[in-house]
Amino acid sequence: SPAAMEPSTGQSPAGRAAALAASFACYRRGGPGRGLGLRGLRAASCEDISGVGHKYHLELELEDVLDKGRAVHCTAEVLYHLGNTTTAPDVQFTLQGELRSSEEADAKFYNRIKSLEKELVAENIPDSHGNVPPEMEPLWLLGWVAAGYVTWQNSTEDTKFHLAQVKHVKQVKRSDDSLEFDYLILLHEMVSQEIIPWQTRVLWHPQRGAEVTGSSRQPRSD
Repeated sequence: SPAAMEPSTGQSPAGRAAALAASFACYRRGGPGRGLGLRGLRAASCEDISGVGHKYHLELELEDVLDKGRAVHCTAEVLYHLGNTTTAPDVQFTLQGELRSSEEADAKFYNRIKSLEKELVAENIPDSHGNVPPEMEPLWLLGWVAAGYVTWQNSTEDTKFHLAQVKHVKQVKRSDDSLEFDYLILLHEMVSQEIIPWQTRVLWHPQRGAEVTGSSRQPRSD
């Protein structure tokens, strides 16, 4: 049976699994009008599945990053495959309760981008003082979606990723009704303290949500 574990911070394996589950939820349910972050870990247990890997059973509180007063309860399972760093962990989650509707914010962002004369380009979100200007917030939140995908694809039991900054984002011209953005994001790996640049492509439409169509780790520039 699963062994109960002390809920705690990212310094623990359960804390790292919880951060991954929150990142995955943000990838699946986030967008330019909604971001999800980990507010807290309420309960955790770990199951050692012989020959397969470690499975974490988690109870989390997720928060709406645009409305810190709103939390949603979430149960999640994270399976890290044994000795395998090339296969993404299996993550499943269920949200209890409704997320705030992002319909209005999504439509506003979509129409704004569609009305631009030329493709949008932005960099350094947040800036060196940690500020995200309101008009950059949707791009920052789509960066969270991209980071959620990269985190899910590249996590092991020993990593904990956090989006440090959107270094650069540029809109990609398309002939259909979707929006596409080319992101360079900086991920902070909290265990090794490494800052890792990732290039990601994000496709988004208000009705269809976000999809990451490609990601590749970039060499460090320092």
